[in-house]
Amino acid sequence: MDITIRGGTVVDGTGAPGFQADVGIRDGLIEEIGTVPTATRVIDAAGLVLAPGFIDMHAHSDIQILANPDHLAKVAQGVTLEVLGQDGLSYAPVDDTTLETLRTQLAGWNDDPPGFDWSWRTVGGYLDRLDGGIAVNAAYLLPQGTIRMLAVGWADRPATESEMDTMRALVATGMAEGALGLSSGLTYTPGMYAGTEELVELCTVAGNLGGYYSPHHRSYGAGAIDAYAEMIEVSRRSGCPVHLTHATLNFPVNTGRAGELLSLVDKGIADGVDISLDTYPYLPASTYLSALLPSWASEGGPAATLARLSDVDLRERIRVDLELHGSDGLNGVPVDWSWVEINGVRLPESAGLVGQTIAESARRAGRPPIEFFFDTLIAERLGTTCLMHVGNEENVQAIMRHRVHTGGSDGLLAGARPHPRAWGTFPRYLARYVRELGVLGLEECVAHLTGRPAKRLKLPDRGFLREGYRADLVLFDPATVADRATFDNPKQPAAGIPYVLVNGTPVIDDGRHTGALPGRAIRRAS
Repeated sequence: MDITIRGGTVVDGTGAPGFQADVGIRDGLIEEIGTVPTATRVIDAAGLVLAPGFIDMHAHSDIQILANPDHLAKVAQGVTLEVLGQDGLSYAPVDDTTLETLRTQLAGWNDDPPGFDWSWRTVGGYLDRLDGGIAVNAAYLLPQGTIRMLAVGWADRPATESEMDTMRALVATGMAEGALGLSSGLTYTPGMYAGTEELVELCTVAGNLGGYYSPHHRSYGAGAIDAYAEMIEVSRRSGCPVHLTHATLNFPVNTGRAGELLSLVDKGIADGVDISLDTYPYLPASTYLSALLPSWASEGGPAATLARLSDVDLRERIRVDLELHGSDGLNGVPVDWSWVEINGVRLPESAGLVGQTIAESARRAGRPPIEFFFDTLIAERLGTTCLMHVGNEENVQAIMRHRVHTGGSDGLLAGARPHPRAWGTFPRYLARYVRELGVLGLEECVAHLTGRPAKRLKLPDRGFLREGYRADLVLFDPATVADRATFDNPKQPAAGIPYVLVNGTPVIDDGRHTGALPGRAIRRAS
């Protein structure tokens, strides 16, 4: 054995009760479970839980994992695999023009690091870059919005048959190069311009090639239940499994409505639709600030958006959509500027806005909030990120109890004060919702974060603690594991997670990052 982990409580990812056993690791694999001989390295796991590494089903680390491959935010939580390419917007496949646009559009999610090597253009090329060395494993979903950008551009209209052929071919090629499925961001332009039939067509291709569909739905506010129903119908018609990502019900209009969503899910499953979902264990949401704009204001891309923000008449039209009607970018709910807190900026001179709501900053500047919003977007060239204080604890707890629930951080790592979910999602499940509130049992929670997502991803050798499986493992103390990241100080690693192994290599060792980069791209099996 290369490593023996001795005396821990094995929680294997199935939901079954934990049991005492040693675990032996050799050549990156779990070689033996039981009474294991002494190895070159022995880790004393007395008092610790030994579990499969956690799988983050919704991550936005697409560029940050390459720019900062030590990836402390995730590996310190016990994450050993994350799924990238989320919300229909990412950086492969692209051409030169599309990539340049995405670097602007997604700067709030991933920054636009100076001197960064953007040399790939294909899904295969991006996955090869991940293989160059990262701290955790990473899988990739094809971003439907990016694919539409390539084939249709930024026009708000149905795709032509020729454009549909192009998009179908891009999905087939991306799947052949190793993507695990397709994602959408249906409150983000230009992906939101796709109708239901277009989504069915693309999901049919992905599903026939063994993939799944991970949609950010058209609304998490007004009309949210109908938006979820549309995604289940896309799955039913295409035959492609659906994973309802960050499956929340936000805003006051949805208080206490989790039961309606879960009934919809249960009915779909009973009818033969393959459904799973993920959530993060926090109330505020987070995205880039320009996402709040109505979709018509973003048609044509970032340059066209900035031009509209400088037009007096169009500013008034946007104001009416945001403040009176509720824009489609804001989930159909009229904005309350006290909900919207800036948590990341591009310009040094904007740093004073971080931690303040739009309402607070506008009051301090003596300006109407909508005008402050417009001018901030223009000055920052759409690179601002925000928190949205719109969550509901009752809904969060009800949804995480469901039998198809998994964990996803939806974590953004860029900016001065990213949402703490990027650093704290997985220990928070174990600390707050297992130990403190008892919403989930320990073994049940571990299954939500390991075995269950591994089944959705069709991983043949990860997600469970079994002989012959990859040694992606986490050791945590159930009495002290905790999220230390807060909204005021979010870049804080978890407590109570002293060891994390990725492909059999310790990356967190006695609480310290070893500098090892054993993670690799996880490609769809042929």
